[in-house]
Amino acid sequence: MQLMSGASILVAGAGATPAFAADKLRIAMVVKALGIGFFDACRDGGLEAAKELGNVELIYTGPTKTTAEEQIAVIDSLIAQKVDAIAISSNDTNALVPVCKKAMSRGIKVISFDSGVAPEGRILQLDPSNPQLIGSKLVQMIAKTINNEGEVAILSATAQATNQNTWIEWMKKEWAKPEYAKMKLVTTVYGDDVADKSYRETQGLIKAYPNLKGIVAPTSVGIVAAAKAVVDANLVGKVYVTGLGLPSEMKGAVLAGATDTFAIWNPIDLGYSATMIAALIASGKATGAAGTTIHAGRMGDIKIGADGSAAMADPFTFDKSNIEKFAKIF
Repeated sequence: MQLMSGASILVAGAGATPAFAADKLRIAMVVKALGIGFFDACRDGGLEAAKELGNVELIYTGPTKTTAEEQIAVIDSLIAQKVDAIAISSNDTNALVPVCKKAMSRGIKVISFDSGVAPEGRILQLDPSNPQLIGSKLVQMIAKTINNEGEVAILSATAQATNQNTWIEWMKKEWAKPEYAKMKLVTTVYGDDVADKSYRETQGLIKAYPNLKGIVAPTSVGIVAAAKAVVDANLVGKVYVTGLGLPSEMKGAVLAGATDTFAIWNPIDLGYSATMIAALIASGKATGAAGTTIHAGRMGDIKIGADGSAAMADPFTFDKSNIEKFAKIF
């Protein structure tokens, strides 16, 4: 069964010991775009949560392009199907508010994860980690690699991506510390979470800044493309790429020397947590209100802050010492 081109429905829970005695819940996970490894791993975590809860059907869907317009169409389709809850990683924090409010007015519980919807369009936002820790970690990794000195650029996803922009704000706060005085941020460019565009943007950075020493890509698509561009330009050892990426996709870059370190949280855990939280709210077992705590299965207690956001876990650093082990996992 198809929701739209390329978007499939996945069902889990049959045969599991039900945590819910009520009728089957239909939980939709809406990602930025299909075909991105990070979100495929989120899907796997969502399926795990659905199976663990029992009586839960997970609908994994998303657009083919990372635009708000295509996500709105997907959500409208889910509203028509009368799903019980939607967990969305948004392409635009504000543009999705009207359709998310429409969903909530029809009784659908809406949360955002990874990249947030503005507060008025959702019940809560599940951040994969604390934005301050992520921003600081990104700066610290490139600084360690280039000894706190040299020109560095940022390769982000889309200019409207909530999570990317928040992390970059915290990066700049970390960057303002005295120890980074000789490490200059030269520019920020956007690859729109598209591999080809991210690759071309990296080529542009290399050409525009001949003394460039580092590229920070807080996007799992951008970091792979940037590392490939560095390898293809024979600049390994001269330009280093770091950021947020999947071990399975970054193994080659690390072993080649284009990347010294990078970080990520476990996307399987993120998909698991988002599905678990959405299902608990849809079942009435949790409200998701600010100041409350939700017990998200094996991820333990997740506290909702006063601003309606929650953090799942700290980012984890990967390098040559552990990349082969984790590349086999995700």
